Amino acid sequence: MDEKYADAVILGTGVTECVLSALLSVEGKKVLHIDRNDYYGAECASLSLSQLYNKFRPGQPVPSDIGRDRDYAIDMIPKFMMANGEIVNMLVHTDVTRYLEFKQIAASYVYRDKRIAKVPSTEMEAVRSPLMGLFEKRRAKRFFEFLQSWRDNDPKTHQNIDLDSWPMEKVFTQFGLEPGTRDFIGHAMALHLDDAYLQRPARETYERILLYMSSMARYGKSPYIYPLYGLGELPQGFARLSAIYGGTYMLDKPVDEIVVDESGKFAGVRSGEETVKADIVVGDPSYFRQVAGKPRVRETEKVVRAICILKHPIPNTDNSDSVQLIIPQNQVGRKHDIYIAEVSSTHNVCPRDIYIVQVSTVVETDKPELELRPGFDLLGPIHDKFVTITTLEEPLDSGKDDNMFITRSYDPTSHFETVVEDIHDVWRRMTGQPLVLKKREESEGAQVQA
Repeated sequence: MDEKYADAVILGTGVTECVLSALLSVEGKKVLHIDRNDYYGAECASLSLSQLYNKFRPGQPVPSDIGRDRDYAIDMIPKFMMANGEIVNMLVHTDVTRYLEFKQIAASYVYRDKRIAKVPSTEMEAVRSPLMGLFEKRRAKRFFEFLQSWRDNDPKTHQNIDLDSWPMEKVFTQFGLEPGTRDFIGHAMALHLDDAYLQRPARETYERILLYMSSMARYGKSPYIYPLYGLGELPQGFARLSAIYGGTYMLDKPVDEIVVDESGKFAGVRSGEETVKADIVVGDPSYFRQVAGKPRVRETEKVVRAICILKHPIPNTDNSDSVQLIIPQNQVGRKHDIYIAEVSSTHNVCPRDIYIVQVSTVVETDKPELELRPGFDLLGPIHDKFVTITTLEEPLDSGKDDNMFITRSYDPTSHFETVVEDIHDVWRRMTGQPLVLKKREESEGAQVQA
């Protein structure tokens, strides 16, 4: 094929690539989407039980005591969605929600002082919460009331605080909040990855906390939702949508070469004897380690993840069928948080009485699995576990000069907020414009089963 076949070629069917593909399709671009794997989802695929064992323990028999193979859809990289978050806006904007159903995550927890506590979802829960003593609760209440009443154009609501010039640490100090309270607000609500946010302008944290609170208010119980049958449903939904707009998905298609012209710009993608020409290429880092003899990505850090199969819900979570649990770095003497995500048969990802829990963090030592110990210790008996260590990669440059727009690897967080940042970043690099999504009607939200 020497004719121009597409406006854009997308390599890999991870969530990031599929969202970008759908956004381009909705804009009227002709998109060809290729994945070397024979399944959707790339790194964030959802696997059946036999696929999981074949991946981690090839040649070993699949156990028969934990239910039927087809009842499993185990995410390689589970991530929850904020009910009012940008990823849901993207799904609504591209109309992918028509192919998906969502279920709430039952509760959000945080580790504090050697035990786990529920992040309060109502005022009554806040009053009873063991996270804070009586006087600290009053200070926290004043802090949250300040955030909710803030109006940019009304100085009376500012209490002499400047969100744009004050670092977050100064705002916390202004309200007299204790270190443990700062931990749970900064890491379990604002979802910061480390404590660097304390020195950055407070506006960022203010917006993150408001997103958490508005997402919590949308459906109650917790701010998170999750697609039935696992995250692997997202790329399949995008593939259906893409077909409507004339896009083409090709699975099990090897990518032998990314072809460049004499000036070093992207010209096409070669698979076997065929070369597809297009204006731009977008893809995950694994396709760009060497292009025309040059590396196009760099390694940043490593992530350790453990998929754990349990025969009981996580202890001390009120028998919740699904949980987001964050262990802030300071609580266990680390530089990075530990994330725990639990889903169950309620989400159609495993049989009844089985719970799938993933524990993940950024690797800091030469014994990665040991770094997950604080998480394992909270789970009770683990029936089986599968550990992976993944290298995270990011593009070496913006891609504007050679029309190659590379996404970032998926970090250890158990939510989509960092993926959304990457989608916005790639879109800006690719089009030179910020990504603006249509405002959705209240009735247009994701279909969520409470």
